[in-house]
Amino acid sequence: MQHNVLILDFGSQYTQLIARRVRELNIFCEIFPYNNPPTDLSSYKAVILSGSPFSVRAEDAPHPDLTQIRGKLPLLAVCYGAQYLAHFDGGEVAPSNIREYGRANLSYIKEGEPFLEGVSANSQVWMSHSDTIKKLPTNGVVLASTKDVANAAYKIEGETTYAIQYHPEVYHSTDGKQMLENFLVKIAEVPQSFTPNSFVEDIVAELKAKIQDDKVVLGLSGGVDSTVAAVLLNKAIGKNLYCIFVNNGLLRKDEFESVLHQYKDMGLNVKGVDAADRFLSQLAGISDPETKRKTIGRVFIEVFDDEAHQLEDVKWLAQGTIYPDVIESVSVKGPSATIKSHHNVGGLPDFMKLQVVEPLRMLFKDEVRRVGATLGIDPELLGRHPFPGPGLSIRILGDITPEKVRILQEVDAVFINGLREHGLYDKVWQAGAILLPVNSVGVMGDERTYEKVVALRAVESTDGMTADWVHLPYEFLMKISNEIINKVKGVNRVVYDISSKPPATIEWE
Repeated sequence: MQHNVLILDFGSQYTQLIARRVRELNIFCEIFPYNNPPTDLSSYKAVILSGSPFSVRAEDAPHPDLTQIRGKLPLLAVCYGAQYLAHFDGGEVAPSNIREYGRANLSYIKEGEPFLEGVSANSQVWMSHSDTIKKLPTNGVVLASTKDVANAAYKIEGETTYAIQYHPEVYHSTDGKQMLENFLVKIAEVPQSFTPNSFVEDIVAELKAKIQDDKVVLGLSGGVDSTVAAVLLNKAIGKNLYCIFVNNGLLRKDEFESVLHQYKDMGLNVKGVDAADRFLSQLAGISDPETKRKTIGRVFIEVFDDEAHQLEDVKWLAQGTIYPDVIESVSVKGPSATIKSHHNVGGLPDFMKLQVVEPLRMLFKDEVRRVGATLGIDPELLGRHPFPGPGLSIRILGDITPEKVRILQEVDAVFINGLREHGLYDKVWQAGAILLPVNSVGVMGDERTYEKVVALRAVESTDGMTADWVHLPYEFLMKISNEIINKVKGVNRVVYDISSKPPATIEWE
């Protein structure tokens, strides 16, 4: 795997967006916590320091060791990083007298500066900080200013070190991608060689060398990630890949049968295991979201282990883990806190005794889809909305019962089929229904009802790290609401979720 750009995370909500923008330039990058960087930096060609919710003036502020980076590798310090370089190297950082958050415009741009080449006068940038740099560090030179921020961007003479107090990674910074390209391609001379084709070639070769003639078992979920992982492994090791597709009783309506048939048509060596009753019995009476996730993860491993033991000489377990799963599941002081646990990250219990292989571990969701297209996977399968590993259990708020699962499967089917029929499915990144733990009064015919409420959720996003709710047509929502209430016994009210991420998450649990 290529190791071109290192991003040190100081806990900013935007850190993963930095990585996304770098990847969009066909440049491979990795995120590491600031206090646990790689020990060997020889393969990296540039380093980026992220922002942070901390103040550099605070006693518990993140304090990275940059001795192997400063003056040795091209360095771009963003927001907190820029203030850190100033505060600890002859400059001054002080509380800002004005609120420096939101849109601002560059009122001064230093002429002839490669970092700002192609950046127009009055270019909009996104600020997000409460401190500001009053005095530049030793050998600092101003590159750009805004009306209120004199030292919006600077460089350090004698080093290939650049620093900015705004966030180039967010879409609100109109020339942000250009600045990143200027730094990485023109200044640091990082090759733009990370493409879907190159990834497939590299990972297939890596899998062949790592696995050789060993047998691998993989749990398929029906989603894009595990499917692409399976096709990559199948390309590398063929029939030595044994796929298991488990019905946990929490899939969408009729999904177990239809997806199993689709996998077999793709030439995968796959076995379907219907364990719905086992999962639902273990979930009975559990309402806490994290407990539900962990219970499903535990039972899945138990079922998987039962099946794996029927195979002889299996050495590896393959997983469809992707990069956001890895990052969100690493919680250290400073960098981004864990939002929720991911049941496919964190290794295996001792009794399984298998080595783990994760072909997609370094890819974001949209990159997984592009790799899948390169592999020739059916576009309809690649275009499927993300679906949570714990399935409908985290879309049923409260405890899980077979009746609640039936209701939600029926509601979900009406909603998703409706999106397809009205040409809206591909305009939505993820959609689903949530069964709420409340009943509401209704009237059907001449009878009073007291039945369940469901919420519909549809969001648009690039990689799930941020998301906006989709403005579905009122006529469509009216039709779907009527259809759900008329067709699904037990539901008498439908609401639509208009929350964005952040502050809300895409799933309700």
